[in-house]
Amino acid sequence: MKTEVAPQCLPEKRSLIEERELGNSGPELADPSLAFTLDPDGDRDLVTFIFTLRKTKEPALSRTVNIFEVYEAQIHHMESREVRKGKGGADGLDFFIRCEVHSSRVNTLINSLKRVAEDVSVSKEEKVPWFPRKIQDLDNCHHLITKFEPDLDTEHPGYQDLGYRERRSHIASLALNYKQGEPIPRVDYTTEEIATWKEVYTKLSTLYPSHACKQFLDAFQILEEHCGYRADNIPQLQDVSSFLQGKTGFYLRPVAGLLSPRDFLSSLAFRVFQCTQYIRHSSSPMHSPEPDCCHELLGHVPMLADKQFAQFSQELGLASLGASDEDIEKLSTLYWFTIEFGICRQNGALKAYGAGLLSSYGELMYSLSGEPQYKSFNPDVTAVQTYQDQTFQPAYFVAESFEDAKSKLRIYASKIRKSFLPHYDPLTCSVEILDKPHKVKNALSQVQDQLKNLYFALDKLS
Repeated sequence: MKTEVAPQCLPEKRSLIEERELGNSGPELADPSLAFTLDPDGDRDLVTFIFTLRKTKEPALSRTVNIFEVYEAQIHHMESREVRKGKGGADGLDFFIRCEVHSSRVNTLINSLKRVAEDVSVSKEEKVPWFPRKIQDLDNCHHLITKFEPDLDTEHPGYQDLGYRERRSHIASLALNYKQGEPIPRVDYTTEEIATWKEVYTKLSTLYPSHACKQFLDAFQILEEHCGYRADNIPQLQDVSSFLQGKTGFYLRPVAGLLSPRDFLSSLAFRVFQCTQYIRHSSSPMHSPEPDCCHELLGHVPMLADKQFAQFSQELGLASLGASDEDIEKLSTLYWFTIEFGICRQNGALKAYGAGLLSSYGELMYSLSGEPQYKSFNPDVTAVQTYQDQTFQPAYFVAESFEDAKSKLRIYASKIRKSFLPHYDPLTCSVEILDKPHKVKNALSQVQDQLKNLYFALDKLS
C-alpha cells in the first residue's frame, strides 16, 4: 500500500496523535512494557506505533525507518509533527506509524524501537474477519452446516433412503459448481417430488388468506400469475430470481445446504438470497429439519418482493460484515425471530411474515392462536432471546411495521463495535468501506444527487 508522509501534520487535519493528546476517543494505546501475545495462526498484525524522536547528530529518522525495514513491516501510514510544548522541550518530532508486521516480530520490533525513540506507545488493532467486498466474492461464502444432512443425521427422514440421498447429492452438486452471474441450473423434478410439493402447497394455501400479512398475499398472487407457482409445478429458481430482481433488486443463488450464519448473512448485504433447490423427503411433507425449496419458495420469496422487507433484510446483512463471532450470533438470532419467525401487526390483527411460519402449517396456526407469548420487537432483547429449532417457539416478536423494525435495526447495528462502516453501491454491486472522509463525501454526494432529482420531480408535479 502507498505510504503517506505528512510533515509537521497539517493543522486542520486532526490525526490520531492529536486524538491522544486531546484525550478524545481513538485507538486505546497499550502499556509499552506489555508484550504482545503471538497470533496462534502466525499471521500478520496491524499495529500502531506512536513515539518521539529527539534532534541528535545521528539521523534518528533513518535509523527508525531501518528498524521497520529489518522486521519487514509494511508501513501503511506515517505522520510527524513538532513535539508539543511541555514535553521535555520542543526539540524533536512526534511520529505516528501504522503498519502491518508478522506477529512473531512485534515484540522485538518494540524493543528495537525503544533504543532510538522515547515515549513509545503501541496498540494492536483488532482483526476484522474476512467478508465479501463484491458480489463475485460470494463464490467463497459456501461453508455448510452438515448436522442436518441426510447422509449424516440418523434422525433425518431420508437417512434410510439411498435413492433420496443420491438425488440430494446430485442437486447439491449443481449449487457447489455454480459461479456468481451464471444462469441458475434448472432441475427436472420427479413425480414424487412434485407430489410432495403439491401436498405442502395445497395445505398452506388454505391458511394464507387469514394468517399471512398483506405484503405476502400481494406478492404470492403475482407469483402465481407470472412465475409458475401452482400446486402441480415447482417453480425454477432462475424464473423466480428474475421476478425478484425486477421487484426489489434481490437475486437468488443456489446453495447446497444450510450455510453458516456468517456466510448467509453476508449474502443478504448484496441483495442475494442463498436458496436450496432440493425438496424434503416424501415421508415428512409437513416438516423438514433443514431449509428446502418448499421453505424457500413459499416462505421467503414472497416477502423478498416487498421493498421495505427487502431493505430490512439487506441492512441485517450489512450489519454482519466484519462483525465478531459474538455479534454474528446475535444477528443470526435477530434473523431467526424476524425473517424466519416474525409477526407483524396489521389493522389491529397479528399476521405472519416469517418464512419459518409461512412454510409450516402447524406452527403458522400455533403462532397466531393466542397461546404463545408475544413481545414487542426490540433488537437488544430479541438478539439474546433463546430459540427452538426442534419445536414451536414459546415466544414471538411483533413488529408494528417493517419501517419501524428497520429503524430499530439501524440503531442496533450502529452500536456493533466495528472500526468501519460498510456502504453498498448498487451500481457496482460492491461494498465500500467508509473509513476515510473523502469516501463519506463521495457517498453523500450520490445521495444528494438523488435527493435533488426527487425534489425536481416533486416541484414539477406541484
